[in-house]
Amino acid sequence: MSITRRSFIVGSVSGLTMLAVAACTEAEPQPTPSVPPTRSNIPQPSAFERSNWGGDAFTLGAVSYLPVGATPEHRTVLCEPVDGRIFFAGEHTAAVGAGTVQGARASGRRAASDVLLRAEPGERVAVVGAGLAGATAARILTDAGFDVVVIEGRERAGGRIRSVSGEEWPFPVELGAALVHDPRSNSVSMSLTDAGIETVPIAASVERRTRAGAVVEPSEAPADALESAREWAAGQLSDLSIADAIVESGEGDVSQAASPEGVSEADLLENYVLSDVVLASGADADELSSWFSEPVLALREGDSLVVGAFDDLVAGELEGIDILPSSTVSHITTTERGVSLRLARGESYSAERVVVTVPLGVLKAGAIEFEPPLPFEHRGAISALGMGLHERVVIRFDEPFWSTDATRWSVVDGDSDFPLWINLMPSTGEPILVGLTGGEAAARLAEYSDQEFLDAALASLEPFLDPSLVSPGPSDGVDG
Repeated sequence: MSITRRSFIVGSVSGLTMLAVAACTEAEPQPTPSVPPTRSNIPQPSAFERSNWGGDAFTLGAVSYLPVGATPEHRTVLCEPVDGRIFFAGEHTAAVGAGTVQGARASGRRAASDVLLRAEPGERVAVVGAGLAGATAARILTDAGFDVVVIEGRERAGGRIRSVSGEEWPFPVELGAALVHDPRSNSVSMSLTDAGIETVPIAASVERRTRAGAVVEPSEAPADALESAREWAAGQLSDLSIADAIVESGEGDVSQAASPEGVSEADLLENYVLSDVVLASGADADELSSWFSEPVLALREGDSLVVGAFDDLVAGELEGIDILPSSTVSHITTTERGVSLRLARGESYSAERVVVTVPLGVLKAGAIEFEPPLPFEHRGAISALGMGLHERVVIRFDEPFWSTDATRWSVVDGDSDFPLWINLMPSTGEPILVGLTGGEAAARLAEYSDQEFLDAALASLEPFLDPSLVSPGPSDGVDG
């Protein structure tokens, strides 16, 4: 038996079904269940929050990625100022650390430096977007003597950093960025420390289980297979998707025979691609470039977890800076004297320069009209880059129903809507779990009510239930 390209395409980020078919056989796509799962025996949680970046008009997605045909040079193109008036920043423009808060911070610094090279102190600069990239650029320019205003579509600052506090949470939980990679050498980590925002180290111990709850022995084979597929693809004449690279390189020709635990080599490869590769970008395996896409894992060894309100870092950068909240920019017009920004509600604002930090999804949707149009290279770069979709759910329980100390949980089952869970208890002492979903599954779950969404999340946790720790009987719904 072998894994065909069809296996990856018919499946989705919610379950890349490895169909047991011969290499020469095409299988018919299976319809995606439209009915939410029934409640599991997982206990009733005491608190629950979910993100909705795909449905947020100010993000229209979670993170940028490189699809087939895109290259890192497309990010570089967006770093180039337009007529010395328009400057772009945001994680999608980062040469290093794209898709991370580190990349966002670096892009804000780079854009501010580009403005400093072309402008005189005292000039008026508009910064569109109050995320970390915009806040960083605004702070640098303000400190350098520029007249800065930050224009933000939301009522809050932070962008894709969103902290949630309340009596039901022992510390602020994050619905967006929550981790700091390589904290010892990361400027974001240093800034968090300077701001007095608490972080804790979090391990990256992995535990994979079958749907029946059996622990799956660790294996390096899936990672090795993907690396071999990428090395093979690097020698081809044109870029291929990760799915195509796995299949055409022969690395997908793995056994469908189940182990005593009921897991095959095909299951392990599917799970690795889903939870360690695809989920990080929010894009399907048949979309990701095998040449250039390097998704950042959701949790890596040595990471730090922010437990002190990540968005306070953004608020600190914006302290003392003029901010226009609930103000959506719909048009940016460049003139010989500067730029004119029109807001959706009709007002206009003039400045000598503008730093545009809105997410890639907003640019791709054409939500801001540029006059004259952006140069062809910029428009081509925006079109070529991809905007991935992933969401998270944060759930707190009164007591843990699990007995494992592993921090990264995954179920070797392509039907799970939440292919990866992060256990915060070893790091914080609190029974809090963070579930991650992406791609088609995230889009489908977005249509669920809060209760249906929670039901799907709890159902995916069933393999980690320790019956000795809970009372019998299904859990009830969440209040409110």
